[in-house]
Amino acid sequence: MTQREPGNERGHEPGHAVLVVPVPELEPFVRGRWEHYDPAMVSTDPAFTHAHVTALAPYLTEPTPADLALLAEIAAGTEPFDYLLDDVAAFPDGIVHLRPEPAAPFAALTARLWEAFPQCPPYAGRFPHSVPHLTLDLVCAEVSIDSTRALLGDTVPVRCRADRLELHWYETGNCHVRHRWPLGGGGTEPLPVRQGMQVS
Repeated sequence: MTQREPGNERGHEPGHAVLVVPVPELEPFVRGRWEHYDPAMVSTDPAFTHAHVTALAPYLTEPTPADLALLAEIAAGTEPFDYLLDDVAAFPDGIVHLRPEPAAPFAALTARLWEAFPQCPPYAGRFPHSVPHLTLDLVCAEVSIDSTRALLGDTVPVRCRADRLELHWYETGNCHVRHRWPLGGGGTEPLPVRQGMQVS
């Protein structure tokens, strides 16, 4: 999620690719924050889940068929797993987030992806010890950990299941899912086609 400062409207920016584990249980809340801060980034793709835990970002802009086959192999070799979202925290840069418990399966998935794609270090190497998380908001005069927890209400705690890996494309006015693979095997899942867009 990107937060705009009042009066600082952003022009068109280059798109980028991200590998994510979607979290549909938090979708209404997270989509609402995107609509509040950055409506141009809200997706019209019915397959797109704004709420997610990042598995690897940034990823390759134009992956080859071999790259996609390797992603399918990694997803097939990763069993689905359950986790709990309850711990609301903030990073030093102010990103308010939920930490999944246990975090180890997410970290292991990221490690496997990075090993397969060493040219794509997590967060471009900016955070050597990246922590699995689901972004909720950004600390500012009106936003704190306590206010976010209150806004979440009874949305958390919530038990979730990681059951697929998705390749998302982020671009102003064009956020969509490019590919998705079920964890534990099953090949590539078909995507619903968004009106006016050809899904690759």
